Amino acid sequence: MKDSISKASEIISRSDYVVAFTGAGISAESGIPTFRGEGGIWSRFDPEKAASAEGFLRNPADYWKLFKDERFPVMRSAKPNPGHEALARLENSGKLRAVITQNIDGLHQMAGSKHVIELHGSAKSAACLKCSKKYAIEKVYEQLAARDVPLCLVCGGVLKTTVVLFGEPLSQEALRESFLHASSCDAMLCIGSSLAVYPAAGIPHIAVDKGAKLIIVNAEPTPLDSAARVVLHGKAGEILPKIM
Repeated sequence: MKDSISKASEIISRSDYVVAFTGAGISAESGIPTFRGEGGIWSRFDPEKAASAEGFLRNPADYWKLFKDERFPVMRSAKPNPGHEALARLENSGKLRAVITQNIDGLHQMAGSKHVIELHGSAKSAACLKCSKKYAIEKVYEQLAARDVPLCLVCGGVLKTTVVLFGEPLSQEALRESFLHASSCDAMLCIGSSLAVYPAAGIPHIAVDKGAKLIIVNAEPTPLDSAARVVLHGKAGEILPKIM
């Protein structure tokens, strides 16, 4: 482990353009449950009912119940961990150009990262499906104390978090920017991601194809381990500060 950490540190120190790609694993270390796997949210809730675009339109109350009972209380209390903070320091040093994240919790921004691309949207805000007016999630949560489905204060339309649901396309702007960074970087840190959920998981493949050195920090093996210069199995909150 010590040799691998030293090698990862050397790769970063010799790189001019570093990009981080993060998944649920780094947020789990801050107490936010993952969706998949043992103990994940989808082991207790049907994703088709609670997190698909079709299910939301059919019955938005199911979605908002899950959010109110499961997601919001946890995200409200979650704090960035040393892994998030290490990435923010790396950005501040000028090495890290962007954090491309599959997470929706805003912990990277809370840690101080400024250039964060949220591939799957954000649970920190909601938008009206009718007029597109946006609301901070705290204001939406206040409505949930009185009604099952929050409504727009301007037009009365149904509100939905700006999270990308199953059946919805990812933001083309977020993908375009992510592909540009992946094509341009000389090193990519993949942290806390199974690298199995597409199209997001295709981004590290682009970096490798363009010659970037790949560093993987994850609890379990990934499909890209064989292409990485360094693979570190463990917690991002413990490993990243040592690399930095």
